[in-house]
Amino acid sequence: MPKLQLTPRQAACLLVVTLGLTLSTAAQNPPSQPPSGDQSQGQEPLETLKVNVDVVQLFFNVKDKHGALIPSLTKTDFDVFEDGKPQTIKYFKAESDLPLTLGIMIDSSGSQQRVLQMEKEVGASFLENILRPKDEAFVISFDVDINLLQDFTNSVSRLRKALNSATINAGGGVGCAQGPIGPQGPIPCSSSGPRGTALYDAVYLASHDELSHEVGRKAMILLTDGEDQGSRYKIKEAIEAAQKADAICYVLLIADRGFYGFGGYSGDSEMKKLSHETGGRVIEVGNKIEKLRQAFEQISQELRSQYNIGYTPTNSTRDGSFRKVEIKPKQAEYKIQARSGYYAMPRKDDQ
Repeated sequence: MPKLQLTPRQAACLLVVTLGLTLSTAAQNPPSQPPSGDQSQGQEPLETLKVNVDVVQLFFNVKDKHGALIPSLTKTDFDVFEDGKPQTIKYFKAESDLPLTLGIMIDSSGSQQRVLQMEKEVGASFLENILRPKDEAFVISFDVDINLLQDFTNSVSRLRKALNSATINAGGGVGCAQGPIGPQGPIPCSSSGPRGTALYDAVYLASHDELSHEVGRKAMILLTDGEDQGSRYKIKEAIEAAQKADAICYVLLIADRGFYGFGGYSGDSEMKKLSHETGGRVIEVGNKIEKLRQAFEQISQELRSQYNIGYTPTNSTRDGSFRKVEIKPKQAEYKIQARSGYYAMPRKDDQ
């Protein structure tokens, strides 16, 4: 595989922390002026950490019992635990304007026939409202095949055109498309049997082939009924790929109830698992356009109203194992929305 070349945006993002939990290194060239924000006295700003200092970083939201976002908290309002052991919070900051990389994942299987146009319209409006100059997004549709409709861009017009190009494909195909997706080239065949909605494969490929090569804050927004049929990858593997890519997953559960008849559908359970483990959440939309607009607005507010905690883990071993991390608010009525943990992967030069 060719050596990854960083774009100017990616290089700039190396000066900021990653979305969710990750073992990472910071920028080599510290800024001449200390960053603004909530920094305790004597605390070294996160951006000036030396290379090869291992730091676990977590972006998270805090909500009250009614689901309203809580602003203006400080590091003294939280305790952090890794695998049940308390950790010392070294860095804390309220972040709302760091570069953002978004993946819009749109279900174009047969079950979405009567809601696809609604998804296109509201999804494009969301991108127009949330994207800022340093942000980027891509669009993938998934059904029998997985198609990269638009790679990373800041152009809302290109993203809108990509969304509008999504078409329903309900064919019971075998295998998968061989179109390009990200720097690793063609999508590998995902299944040797019948396929209907390759949802888990789409999450895996978007995480592994697209988002894992990016830096900065990363999120996927899935517009789907949550039903998977024919994926090679299991939901557990899709979740692991998203966690390793440091990508939060939001699921807008869009279901045309009339399509399923009396039996209903059952995709919400696995989607709740995916979103919970990655620090996102499931929002029930049904087939109502106003609910979809409200869901996108909620996601926009959450992505722009995050806190960041950083700590050097007491367990410094990089053995590839999963480490469970908990942020506990000292106010019992507060609820934390955060990733469940991270993988302590070896450094590339140690492999």
